[in-house]
This record gives sequence, structure tokens and C-alpha cells, in this order.
Amino acid sequence: MGTFAKSLTGLLGFFLVWEFAVQAGLLPAHWIPPVSDVALALVDLLGDEGFLRDVIATLLAWLLALGIAILIGVPLGLVLGNVPVLQSASRALIEFLRPIPAVALIPLVMVTIGSGPDAKITLAVYAAVWPILFNTVYAFGEIDPVLLDSARASGTNRRQMLTWVALPHAAPFIFTGIRVSASIALIAVISVEYIAGSEIGLGRFILMMGQNGGYLDQVMAGTVLAGLAGWGINAALEATGRWLFRWADAEERAA
Repeated sequence: MGTFAKSLTGLLGFFLVWEFAVQAGLLPAHWIPPVSDVALALVDLLGDEGFLRDVIATLLAWLLALGIAILIGVPLGLVLGNVPVLQSASRALIEFLRPIPAVALIPLVMVTIGSGPDAKITLAVYAAVWPILFNTVYAFGEIDPVLLDSARASGTNRRQMLTWVALPHAAPFIFTGIRVSASIALIAVISVEYIAGSEIGLGRFILMMGQNGGYLDQVMAGTVLAGLAGWGINAALEATGRWLFRWADAEERAA
């Protein structure tokens, strides 16, 4: 059984346990509706134009935030990974900023740039850039010195060293950072939509349905859709990584 099939089986198993627990009275139905009710609510919502606009707005903000995080994290990681002096000088600042959760910066961001799409994109970039940055720096620190020495002995210049030696080695690590950041960016976008009261987005939909009361099935439908989106994104990126870097897997098996 492949990785995707195993993952899907585990997800379906979770939903079955959820349904059984509610139907058997182990979980109160007035707090947690059964999966069957949530599924019906989700099907109805997927035919609602307003809900689809919320979902699209969230996914577009996620995609833009992830793209910006990649454009920041990878080049900065390349510089820090190849210039030890800069890496040492920036370590304290990075370790100071990295543990600050994106949601803690919501008041500051709302004061400076408002609560529109720019706010959730900015905070999602902030949350997502760290795994990409650290994986890029780590990748360059783990290059086999023998490999670098062999390339230098062959007359490889610095630019060729980066392009043909360092980057191929670092690429699987960088892609892993991107895969981790993809989930983090989605969490950040939905969280900001929910906490900051965004005008549009999946988080805003969940907030509104929760405040109105009596719409718990729709609240759970929005929550389940967010989870399914995160699972689907991760599964797609994982499969893409296995296809792009199958040569790296072959090297690991050979070793």
C-alpha cells in the first residue's frame, strides 16, 4: 500500500471513529455533530457562492504567502548558509524573532496595515518563512566536504560550485522546508481570518457561523474542509518531492 493510500485510510478511519463515537453517545451530539451531518452540510456549502468565495480567498492568500516566504527564505538561507560571518551575526536576531507566534503580532499588523488581505498574507509569510530558511541554511551546512574538495580540485569556480554541487544537494532539504511551511501558512491565514475578523475567508466563515449559534454542523464543515485542504496540500507536495528527488532516495538506499 502506497503512502497516499495509507494516509487516506487513516483519515477515513478517523472519520468512522468520530461517527461511531457520536452515534453511540460517547460524544455529545449537541457539541460535536456526527460526520454524516457534517458531510451533508459541507456538500450544501460547496454549492453556496459566498462560501466558495471564502474558500478561494483563503487559498489565494495561502498561495501568495507561501510564494513570498519561498522568495525570502531560500535566497536568505543561501546567503547565511554560505557566509558564516553573517550567519553568526544574525543568529541572535533570528532566534529572538522565530518563537514569536504570528497571531501575537495581529494587533501590531492591524494598526500598521489594517485587517484586510495584506494582514493575513503578511503574518502567514512571517510564520512560514522560518522552516524554509532553517532548512536551507542546514542543507548547506551538511554538504560533504569531500564533495566540495573534489569539485574544487576539478577546477570548479564558486558560481559553478553553487549551481552544480551545492544546490542539488540542498534542494531536497529546501523542499522539505517548503512542505512544512505550506501547512504553517494555511494555519496562519485561517487563524488570522478567525481572530482578526477578516472580511472574507474560511476563518471568517467559521467565526460567523460559531457566533450565530445553531450552525455547529456548518462550523465543523468549514473546519473539516480546512483540515482536508491541509492534508491534500501536504500529500501533493510529498508526492511531488518523491518524484523530483527520487535520485536522493536512491542515494540513501545505496548508502
